[in-house]
Amino acid sequence: MEYYFSKVLKAGFEDAEKQTVEALKKEGFGIVSEINMHEKFKAALGVDFKKYKILGACKPSFALKAVQMEDKVGVMLPCNVVLIEKDDGSTEVAAVDPKSSMKAINNPGLASIASEVTEILKKLINGL
Repeated sequence: MEYYFSKVLKAGFEDAEKQTVEALKKEGFGIVSEINMHEKFKAALGVDFKKYKILGACKPSFALKAVQMEDKVGVMLPCNVVLIEKDDGSTEVAAVDPKSSMKAINNPGLASIASEVTEILKKLINGL
């Protein structure tokens, strides 16, 4: 089973990021964290790396339900969405598959929430 789903956009990195963030917000997700990995690699290791950003996306209503059911589930939150600059100038957008990650927890309620979030994220990524 794949642990993510993705789509390559024929858009530059910044345009793809803007499209992705707008689509997430339209579906009720907020961006709670942003990590520019290429900048971290440069600062910590002196390594030049292609643009690579991790967006921590959270839909508060689902996060609250999940934490109420399983208080340690926070170690798996938020949903990560990754933007990766490709050699041809396009950008790959990948999202974690919540259904896959929640299989580690034996809780039918969480599985139900994860299924809902998975469908929203799949639709969102495919719609970019």
